[in-house]
Parts: sequence; structure tokens; C-alpha cells
Amino acid sequence: MIIEPRMRGFICLTAHPDGCAMNVHNQINYVKKQGAINGPRKVLVIGASTGFGLASRITSAYGSGAATIGVYFEKPPVDGKTATPGWYNTAAFEQQAQADGIYAKSINGDAFSNEVKEKTIELIKKDLGQVELVIYSLASPVRTHPVTGITHRSVLKPIGATFTNKTVDFHSGKVSEITIQPANDEDIANTVAVMGGEDWAMWMDALLKAGVLAEGATTVAYSYIGPMVTEAVYRKGTIGRAKDDLEAKTKDISKLLQPIGGKAYISVNKALVTQASSAIPVIPLYISLLYKIMKAKGTHEGCIEQIYRLYKDRLYNDGSVPVDEQGRIRIDDWELQPDVQEQVDALWKTATTENLPSIGDLEGYRSDFYNLFGFKVPGVDYQKDVNEVVEIPGLVV
Repeated sequence: MIIEPRMRGFICLTAHPDGCAMNVHNQINYVKKQGAINGPRKVLVIGASTGFGLASRITSAYGSGAATIGVYFEKPPVDGKTATPGWYNTAAFEQQAQADGIYAKSINGDAFSNEVKEKTIELIKKDLGQVELVIYSLASPVRTHPVTGITHRSVLKPIGATFTNKTVDFHSGKVSEITIQPANDEDIANTVAVMGGEDWAMWMDALLKAGVLAEGATTVAYSYIGPMVTEAVYRKGTIGRAKDDLEAKTKDISKLLQPIGGKAYISVNKALVTQASSAIPVIPLYISLLYKIMKAKGTHEGCIEQIYRLYKDRLYNDGSVPVDEQGRIRIDDWELQPDVQEQVDALWKTATTENLPSIGDLEGYRSDFYNLFGFKVPGVDYQKDVNEVVEIPGLVV
């Protein structure tokens, strides 16, 4: 079938298998060109099919030759209907990895559930014995708690006061003002339940008790802080409260891993175009301005560049892991350079529908958004008839 993007608000309802595959191959080629990392050889990635999780799996496999197990929750294709992009990403990665003689298997299911945790542990025991690195990169808006059975839904709201600021509809390019009402206590609790650190801690506890963590095993979860301009709706809002909880869990997990000499880290990453960030008011406008400045400086990075730098310069630099005063790894350092943020602030004040195409990189934002779903990827023939039904070779059923 000929596959075209079909949009509904901030979501694309279709995905292109060839475009997703090209994205994956481009990331693999980037890591190959950068050179080998003295990194882990057996890796579990929870949330492995898109964004930072996918980049972590690719960097592990092609940076240090690691065997990887990926856990994700993606919708498979059926005749006449495409899969979600993470399905096609995973298929492309596992096809290439297996062709290159690199172990790659995966589990598709609800990572919050006890069933998926148990299934993952069984696979590690059977095929790898133990893992040295666990990446936690889940980005789900909903979580059914495995103990209580309660389904929690996260919200994007400020805390304590109504929030009003600029935003942009990246499809139309229209800059407008948006007002968001503050969260109540239930909103905050639900968001923390979904996006906080409880599930990460549950995973690490289950893996440790099952004996599938190697001596000195490391686990890393991804977070974001961001600038002042997004603070009210992000870091000081409901999501920020969840990120605070996630970051607080590093101490608990590190203590849990002490008997095996293990350690938990938070990596604070750069703002990038993701399905999640596209739905957060203010963020698309901020990213459009940020991209323009960082590209001009030559410091712009996508997911794969960020994660390769995380592995090479932070986690596996043959020395101690550099962290900030809160113990966090900072690879948002280039984004938060004072001169970059000063320029963003100045442009923010002047941004309008009319001047955004020239003062910001709205086209770059749009391109990255479409790329998430395998569209507008250079080198892909979108007029070609493609088979939407693609199998994942390493999928464990």
C-alpha cells in the first residue's frame, strides 16, 4: 500500500516502515562512524522502541557490541493498517543486529505489569544469564498499578497557579497564547504514579531478587529539567513533580544495588521533538527557537548523538562518572549554556506567527516530528508500494 501521514492533533495515526527503517539505519551508521565504546556487553532497555530508549539500544549494540533485550508496548500492523512507529523501528533494528551477528530479542507488552517483568527475567536467565546495564526510558501517559489494579492517568498542568504563555501550533505555525488551569492533588498523585520512579524501583527489585543483575550493574533513567521559560508548565508542574520522584528513587535503588556493587543514575537529557513533547504547551515553541540557536553554534544533537555522548563521555569514560551536586548526569549542558538561554529568552519575547519561520527553526521541528513516524526521511520513496505487515524477528511471544 501507499502510506501517507494522517494527522489528528499532535498525533500521527500512520507510520511508514521504510522511513522508520531508514531512521534506524542512520542511527546505526552514526554510532559505527563514532567508534567503539568500552561499554556493557549485556543490556536491558525498558522503553526500547523510540527516542532515547531506541538510541540506547542502538548505542549499546553498535558502540560496544552488546546483546540487547528490549521491552516496549507497540501496536502491530494488520492488513491495510500500519503498526505504530516503534514496531517498525524495532523490526529494523533487530533485522540488522541479527544480520550482523549481534543478539537482539524483545518483549512487547505493558512494562508496568508483573507479567512482563517475569517474562523479561525468564528471557534474561535463558539467553544472557545476567545484564550489566538497565536503561529505563518509559514514556507512557497511563499506568495500571500491578498491585492495586488502579489505572492512573498523567496530566500536563501547572501547580499552584494558572499558567499563561506563548505556544505554537507547529502544523500551522500559528503563535498564540495558551492558558492552563492548575492541577489538583489528585492530578499530581496520578502523574507521579505514572511517570515517577516507583515502577523503575519495582523493575530493579525484581531483577535483583531474580539474580539477573551482574556484579557492578548500572541502571540509568532519563529525565529533563529545561529552562525558566518552560518551568511553570514542566519542571514546576505535574510532570516536574513526577521527575522529582523519579530522581529521588536513584538513592533508594543505589542502596538496593549496594550488595552487588551496583549504582543508579539519572541522566538529564536535552529537549528534543518526541510524541510526548509535542503535546506539551510551550515546548514546541521553545524547541523551535532552541534548534535555531544550537544548529548555528554547531552544538545541536538528536537522540543518538546525545546517548552516544552519554555512554562515551559519562558512563564508560574509563574513569568516574561526572555528576552534578544532586548526583545527576547532565547531558543537557549544551542546551543550558547561558549564552544559548539568553538568546532563547530574547527571541521568545519577540516571537510571532509572522517572524517565527525566520527567527526559529519551525521547519526543523516539523521535519523531526514527521521523522518520528517515518515520514519526510531523505532517501525514502514515499510513492512506492510498501508492505505494511512487518515482523519483528526477535519478538518473544
